[in-house]
Amino acid sequence: MEAEIAELMTRLVRAWNAHDVEAIAACYAWDYVGEDVAQAMPQCGSHAAGMAAADYLRAFPDLQLTTETLIENKRVALIWKLRGTHQGSLLRVPPSGRPVAVRGVSVLTVQGGRITRGICVWDVAGFLRAIGLLPAL
Repeated sequence: MEAEIAELMTRLVRAWNAHDVEAIAACYAWDYVGEDVAQAMPQCGSHAAGMAAADYLRAFPDLQLTTETLIENKRVALIWKLRGTHQGSLLRVPPSGRPVAVRGVSVLTVQGGRITRGICVWDVAGFLRAIGLLPAL
């Protein structure tokens, strides 16, 4: 099971870095339910997961995601860093043109080789500081 999960996480990160929304969505089950700390509503289904990914990829057309830590058990904790230039609207914030590097963690449940549940917590305040909307601490 661990090898299957590691392969799925590798495929997911590779799809993000290739900006391949279809490949990202294919990592999620049809009945996926996910929460993102920056989104008001949960994403339901693989299509919604793909649409959420497309929003981030539009906002950061040069987005690159790196895995910092992968913790596997019955659930997966993927600790990641996103780097990119804010060139599209995100969270109703217009493009700033500024480079951004934010960290986050996704806690995922995997069944049948696909992600079925997810909670994504990331540094929204750090993103807002990087684009000049919050003062430095």
